[in-house]
Amino acid sequence: MSSQFDQEYDVVVVGSGAGGMTAALVARGHGLKSVVIEKSDKYGGTSAVSGGGIWIPCNDDIARTGGSDSYEEALTYLQHVVGPEVPQEQIEAYLRNGPEMVRYMARAFDVHYHNVPKYPDYYPDQPGGKEGWRSMQPDAFDAAKLGDEFDRQRESFKGTLLMGRIAMDQIEAHTLFSRGPGWIRLTLKLLLKYWLDIGWRRKTHRDRRQVLGQGMVAALRYAMMQNDVPLHLNTGLESLIEENGRVVGVVVKRDGKTLRYRARHGVILACGGFESNQQMREQYLAKPTTTEWTAAPPINHGDGIRAGQALGARLGFMDKVWGSPTVRKPGAAQQITLFIERGMPGCVAVNKKGQRFVNEAAAYPDFRDAMYADDAKGNGTVPCWLVFDATFRYKYPMGIFLPGQIEPDSKLPKDWLDKVYFKADSIDVLAGKIGVDAAGLGATVAKMNEYARTGVDPEFHKGETAIDRYYSDPSVKPNTCLGPIVKPPFYAVPLYPGEIGTKGGLVTDPHARVLREDGSVIAGLYATGNTSAPVMGPTYAGAGSTLGPAMTFGYLAARHIAASQSQQPQDSTDKNVAAAA
Repeated sequence: MSSQFDQEYDVVVVGSGAGGMTAALVARGHGLKSVVIEKSDKYGGTSAVSGGGIWIPCNDDIARTGGSDSYEEALTYLQHVVGPEVPQEQIEAYLRNGPEMVRYMARAFDVHYHNVPKYPDYYPDQPGGKEGWRSMQPDAFDAAKLGDEFDRQRESFKGTLLMGRIAMDQIEAHTLFSRGPGWIRLTLKLLLKYWLDIGWRRKTHRDRRQVLGQGMVAALRYAMMQNDVPLHLNTGLESLIEENGRVVGVVVKRDGKTLRYRARHGVILACGGFESNQQMREQYLAKPTTTEWTAAPPINHGDGIRAGQALGARLGFMDKVWGSPTVRKPGAAQQITLFIERGMPGCVAVNKKGQRFVNEAAAYPDFRDAMYADDAKGNGTVPCWLVFDATFRYKYPMGIFLPGQIEPDSKLPKDWLDKVYFKADSIDVLAGKIGVDAAGLGATVAKMNEYARTGVDPEFHKGETAIDRYYSDPSVKPNTCLGPIVKPPFYAVPLYPGEIGTKGGLVTDPHARVLREDGSVIAGLYATGNTSAPVMGPTYAGAGSTLGPAMTFGYLAARHIAASQSQQPQDSTDKNVAAAA
């Protein structure tokens, strides 16, 4: 080992989310010695607290579940929703390699995904759009396999768990929240499975059955353990080491000590965006903006982006985020994202004038963008307000609390009333409490009640697309997304323009190589996930549009590194892994 370096590897991966762990495993599968470094004391990054979905058109599971897809349809769809800002070769690299990445991870590392047949693309009415099949979720994983490593995995948010404890995957969550066929039986099944696992209950409150983002990172971490890929926690990136125009390593701070890691063949940056960096938010994002509105854990400060920028890397889409309306729950480390609630019947989102400005059930990034667009008109939409009645409160969740039939107002902290949520016996009084024009709100509620009666929303067309209806109540007719707001007491909760992560980052080529301002390649440097500029550009094609590309371009980065190097002598472990690949 060179005296200039403390440790030496073929590939150094920065970040332990889905993209980073995938890249390290693929490098290992091609006979390279890789390591994952992680700044936090927990592994998994934002992937661990996510839905764990990956958006993979033409995945092998589509035919099995009764769907159909083609490369041409997927390309047409992305061309329409992404627009011209993303080079077509980048889009094509994703579409051609996404399905192969899924196959490879299953074949080489026993990391499996299956599709979610009923989860539509976010714009299914666009050319090439689909009303299901392209989004995939990880297979359930038994946490007992991880041993003590399970304690070092970042925990999921309680909002993604039944009763704040019990794991449910995307298909189960859809059945439960939309009260689909068998939802009561499914609830009982999940409850019994959790509580009867007495031996596991004695060890931890966390569910043995890992799904969503927990299942994703658990399976990847287990594969790393099985294939001798080391993970260094409490190891943060300080800077990149460049020699003669090539990145040859990283400077890290590990447990308070500065170390130099050599990367013989490449460094892959997969360490997230900058949502927790207020200075970068102020520099790049729409105003107003604050770290207090993010739904991501407070771990991503743009370290990889700034390290690449210091070497002259080009940046792209720095003003964009994976946006969503969020709501604050006292005591929570971050905001809670409203994925489900807005599509349920009997609610309306309004600005200070008491007027609607968006289809409440719209894809979450569109909802956030609409908040800023309406606020720019002087309508007071940051924050906006979600207003609903006693029927909605009783039947449906609302981010900060469970449905009233499970968690009535009497069980909520008394100091939340008229601070966290607002409540009144009339719309006029409620409007006064939240500072919204009473006449405007009254007129808006009256219109929504008429729309509920007819089933038609002529203003914003709520409930007209499959994605609107995905989280709705099929028992409500004629429009499963529209219900009357008539039963007192009436409620309001403030919504903020948050995100599940920032989008902007280092511009890369189809091999995930980082590019300079002049378009040339920074040799030895790769990026994926939210450290890189998104292949989705300004849009969000469907559930899993963050993690699908993160894993695919992590796969491509490692594969390119392997192909670019002459094979090094392999020990027996390397040969076994390569043979499995």
